[in-house]
Amino acid sequence: MRTWRGKFVFLLVVYFAGFATAIYTLAPVPENQARQLREKSSTYSALKSDEFAQSFNTGMHKCLDFGKDVARSVGRFIKQKYNDRQLRTDG
Repeated sequence: MRTWRGKFVFLLVVYFAGFATAIYTLAPVPENQARQLREKSSTYSALKSDEFAQSFNTGMHKCLDFGKDVARSVGRFIKQKYNDRQLRTDG
């Protein structure tokens, strides 16, 4: 179990990490660098958005199929354990 001092130090670390992240995110970027980043990101994102959507769709279908398979196997396992328990209590 942590002491209140340990919790306080942890809270301070998390607080200042968030504060530093906010400062880094909100810091101004030189105009020429910002323009280059916008141009790169817009062309890159336009080219990669369809590919990303297709990849995400495929990944989600794989995840759903895996979840269905696991649910079926868990259901069979529970049913088998229930039947075994019924047999033990009956006989």
